[in-house]
Amino acid sequence: MKDFLENVLRYPKFLVLITAGVLSVALKPLVDLWRRPITAIALVIGSISSLVGLSLVLRAMLGLDPIF
Repeated sequence: MKDFLENVLRYPKFLVLITAGVLSVALKPLVDLWRRPITAIALVIGSISSLVGLSLVLRAMLGLDPIF
Protein backbone atom coordinates (compact mmCIF):
# COMPACT_ATOMS: atom_id res chain seq x y z
CA MET A 1 0.00 0.00 0.00
CA LYS A 2 2.91 2.33 0.74
CA ASP A 3 4.26 1.90 -2.78
CA PHE A 4 0.84 2.70 -4.21
CA LEU A 5 0.58 5.97 -2.28
CA GLU A 6 4.10 6.98 -3.31
CA ASN A 7 3.17 6.36 -6.93
CA VAL A 8 -0.04 8.36 -6.64
CA LEU A 9 1.76 11.28 -5.00
CA ARG A 10 4.17 11.51 -7.95
CA TYR A 11 1.40 12.52 -10.36
CA PRO A 12 0.87 16.10 -9.09
CA LYS A 13 4.62 16.74 -9.36
CA PHE A 14 4.58 15.33 -12.88
CA LEU A 15 1.60 17.52 -13.79
CA VAL A 16 3.31 20.66 -12.51
CA LEU A 17 6.51 19.88 -14.40
CA ILE A 18 4.70 19.15 -17.66
CA THR A 19 2.60 22.32 -17.34
CA ALA A 20 5.67 24.45 -16.62
CA GLY A 21 7.46 22.98 -19.64
CA VAL A 22 4.56 23.63 -21.98
CA LEU A 23 4.18 27.20 -20.71
CA SER A 24 7.88 27.94 -21.09
CA VAL A 25 7.87 26.66 -24.68
CA ALA A 26 4.69 28.60 -25.50
CA LEU A 27 5.80 31.88 -23.91
CA LYS A 28 9.38 31.95 -25.22
CA PRO A 29 8.43 33.54 -28.59
CA LEU A 30 6.32 36.16 -26.80
CA VAL A 31 9.22 37.10 -24.54
CA ASP A 32 11.38 37.66 -27.62
CA LEU A 33 8.73 40.04 -29.00
CA TRP A 34 8.90 42.22 -25.86
CA ARG A 35 12.40 43.37 -26.78
CA ARG A 36 11.22 45.68 -29.58
CA PRO A 37 8.85 48.51 -28.62
CA ILE A 38 6.64 48.23 -31.71
CA THR A 39 5.95 44.54 -31.24
CA ALA A 40 5.50 45.04 -27.49
CA ILE A 41 2.78 47.63 -28.12
CA ALA A 42 1.12 45.33 -30.66
CA LEU A 43 1.30 42.45 -28.20
CA VAL A 44 -0.35 44.49 -25.42
CA ILE A 45 -3.11 45.76 -27.73
CA GLY A 46 -3.67 42.24 -29.09
CA SER A 47 -3.89 40.76 -25.60
CA ILE A 48 -6.36 43.38 -24.40
CA SER A 49 -8.55 43.05 -27.48
CA SER A 50 -8.52 39.24 -27.15
CA LEU A 51 -9.64 39.42 -23.52
CA VAL A 52 -12.40 41.91 -24.34
CA GLY A 53 -13.56 39.78 -27.27
CA LEU A 54 -13.55 36.62 -25.17
CA SER A 55 -15.54 38.28 -22.40
CA LEU A 56 -18.12 39.61 -24.87
CA VAL A 57 -18.53 36.21 -26.50
CA LEU A 58 -18.90 34.44 -23.15
CA ARG A 59 -21.43 37.00 -21.92
CA ALA A 60 -23.46 36.52 -25.11
CA MET A 61 -23.29 32.73 -24.90
CA LEU A 62 -24.24 32.60 -21.23
CA GLY A 63 -26.97 35.20 -21.49
CA LEU A 64 -25.48 37.50 -18.87
CA ASP A 65 -26.29 41.19 -18.63
CA PRO A 66 -24.85 43.10 -21.56
CA ILE A 67 -21.98 45.48 -20.88
CA PHE A 68 -23.28 48.20 -23.17
